[in-house]
Amino acid sequence: MRGIVFLALANFAALVLGASSGVAAKQSHCKLDNGIEHIVYIQFDNVHFRRDNPNVPSDLEQIPNLLNFLEDNGTFFTNHHTPLISHTSVDILTSLTGVYGDKFGVPIGNSFGLFDTNGVASFPSSFTYWTDVLADQTPEMLAQNGKNAPAPWVPFTRAGCDVGAFSIANIEFENITSDINNVFGPDSPQAMEAASNPAKAIADFEGIAIHCAKGSPLCANNSAPDLLKDEPGGYSGFTALYGNANVQPQISPTVW
Repeated sequence: MRGIVFLALANFAALVLGASSGVAAKQSHCKLDNGIEHIVYIQFDNVHFRRDNPNVPSDLEQIPNLLNFLEDNGTFFTNHHTPLISHTSVDILTSLTGVYGDKFGVPIGNSFGLFDTNGVASFPSSFTYWTDVLADQTPEMLAQNGKNAPAPWVPFTRAGCDVGAFSIANIEFENITSDINNVFGPDSPQAMEAASNPAKAIADFEGIAIHCAKGSPLCANNSAPDLLKDEPGGYSGFTALYGNANVQPQISPTVW
């Protein structure tokens, strides 16, 4: 996995870690400090170290192998502060961005109330691709300056690293409607597949993505522009692989 940064929700980390390939292994342009060649980031959803009831072992106390792994292989912080309201999307996005929801546009929970332009209330999901917009074209991932919040993969791709994501909020497609329309366009073959065969489109496009460094051989084929028009400092010339249909042939080319 040389040169690849992986971001994954905990239950699926093993699948991501097994997704290395000859193409990925040959990549050597990823330059991180202190000789680091790759990072595996694992996000745990609702797994607690502290006890809710002092007489009942905590989540991690009931998973001693995991607790021992964390304590033996790194620095284990226990002075943590959850975002409020604490829901899956807000928790994950807070960890990825390093700021609370009032600074990245999703402060409430897994969905939120919104009055559409026709005056009717709707409840959009907080799980959308990073650059999706609401009905009034406001970015859902809204920074305090009124623009799209900075994306967490950018520092790594700028450093020459590929960033793979599996089942972690808003770095890959969360739906086959607005996400596909946003990246590929409403008249694209991908959107047509979503309309004619939703089950196949879900399997092909949801939940997996690789955001590539410039010139990465991993994105030489099957990639699409990785567009972040509001990214501080600009972000042009980068590409990404969206969905298993595009990722799998690149990481396991011999089986396709």
